[in-house]
Amino acid sequence: MTRILRTAIGGMFLIALTTAAAVAHHGWGSYDAAKPVTVTGPIESLKFENPHATVVIKGSDKSWTVTLAPTSRMTSRGASADVVAVGKTASAYGYPSTVEKDEMRAERITVDGKTYELR
Repeated sequence: MTRILRTAIGGMFLIALTTAAAVAHHGWGSYDAAKPVTVTGPIESLKFENPHATVVIKGSDKSWTVTLAPTSRMTSRGASADVVAVGKTASAYGYPSTVEKDEMRAERITVDGKTYELR
């Protein structure tokens, strides 16, 4: 009986961990691909960490939180933390969030005249 109880508890723990990981990664379904936007302006902040790098770009009318690719993809495509650094002017093309105000998922970002494809 003890062995069955331990197995059941272990299984429930594994399910809880899997569910938490799924909730933590938001997926791309909450972005409106029918309404692409381009935001251009200085990078105000950078978080170069997983699961996705993010920058805040000060657009002409508001600041946008821009979700980029995972850091490994960013680096492999040449868009290291030094490239998307605070103070640089960037142009991000992507899709606005249907959940979070002033947030978007970038398909590509252009910095210093060079475009980096993120997907």
